[in-house]
Amino acid sequence: MADDYLGHVVADGPPIERLDGAVRVRKFSVEAMDNNVYVIACSRTGQALVVDAAARADRIRELTADVEVLAVVQTHGHWDHVRAWGDLRADPGWPIWGHRGDAEIFPVACDRWLEDGDRLAVGDLTVHVLHTPGHTAGGLQFRVEGAARPHLFTGDSLFPGGPGNTWGDAAKFSQLMDGLESRVFGALPDATWVYPGHGDDTTIGQQRPSLSAWRSRGW
Repeated sequence: MADDYLGHVVADGPPIERLDGAVRVRKFSVEAMDNNVYVIACSRTGQALVVDAAARADRIRELTADVEVLAVVQTHGHWDHVRAWGDLRADPGWPIWGHRGDAEIFPVACDRWLEDGDRLAVGDLTVHVLHTPGHTAGGLQFRVEGAARPHLFTGDSLFPGGPGNTWGDAAKFSQLMDGLESRVFGALPDATWVYPGHGDDTTIGQQRPSLSAWRSRGW
């Protein structure tokens, strides 16, 4: 695995990539909202998933030309994460998968409804689906095991510095924090690399000491 991968990209700038055993991750950002788009690929077979049809379908097609995309998987349904949905379904015809909890905010129904605990075969990889609602009702995260560490794609559920926005809703905040503490921080090692929906990457270990502070502040 390349240790010089830092997880920082510039909106509409060049992609960055890391290789960890069979796991190949490509990251790039699109448009003013600095939406991260990820390609999770099997290094042997070239099969891949795209994480979030955020925007710039042309850019997404360009940066997946060397892999076989099986589907686009949505971390959630907020508008800034789905703007390329229609274009990518039409050309090159990729199916879109997401959680039914966000059905009301997705542009149209998903081609497949993912559930917590699903395992997605991507060449030699197994991508695990985690449902952690709170930011949205259908918020998903995707975990894949590399040779050196787990890789976790968190969408807008977890960022460097805290959980995703729950807009002052105490119940949704508690729901999201409960899911993060039990399903993410309680289950994954500190070395786990975290790929958020916007901005720079982080690790579970970097964020773990702040859990109680996040609970106390309520956001």
